[in-house]
Amino acid sequence: MTTISATLVKQLREKTGAGMMDCKQALVECDADIDKAVDFLRKKGLATAQKRAGRAMTEGTVQSYIHMGGKLGVMVEVNCETDFVAKNEDFLNFAKNIAMHIAATSPLGIRPEDVSEEIINREKDIYQAQALEMGKPENVVPKIVEGKMNKFFKDNCLLNQPYVRDPELSVEDLLNELIGKIGENISIRRFVRFQTGEEQG
Repeated sequence: MTTISATLVKQLREKTGAGMMDCKQALVECDADIDKAVDFLRKKGLATAQKRAGRAMTEGTVQSYIHMGGKLGVMVEVNCETDFVAKNEDFLNFAKNIAMHIAATSPLGIRPEDVSEEIINREKDIYQAQALEMGKPENVVPKIVEGKMNKFFKDNCLLNQPYVRDPELSVEDLLNELIGKIGENISIRRFVRFQTGEEQG
């Protein structure tokens, strides 16, 4: 059996924020390979998230972030199952960080289905016209449009976006890691972003 040093456990904990025992177990499972252990913990978080997806979330927090001397502000509501978790420091920090992320990236919605049909159709029309303009054969145009729409959702939907503080992770990865760590269903319910002089959609 591979001996796992305390230093290695500490390194993995700093990288993932997972508990000591989870980090040790991941390193044992992955023969002390720290990169594999990170993936192992991420998958575990995802599995926990999927298992808990149906649980009711009636507790949570509303956090805000004000930037640029009061010219830009965000409020975000993040829900969880229990009042105990609603007061948890990791949970509160996650909500604050998401508010800051929204201020920086200005997403159109939380997930692709939140983006209006009008915007989606407009983007598809633009991508289709661009592909035809470039002389692409008509039979490959739908595939090009689909690829560009996937990128559009990655850039503009909160859960798909690369997290501003660690672009290796998407916001959804970050959320799943928190669910795995806390062991409770958590979701970003809604947000609003205000910027002075900007029309509200």
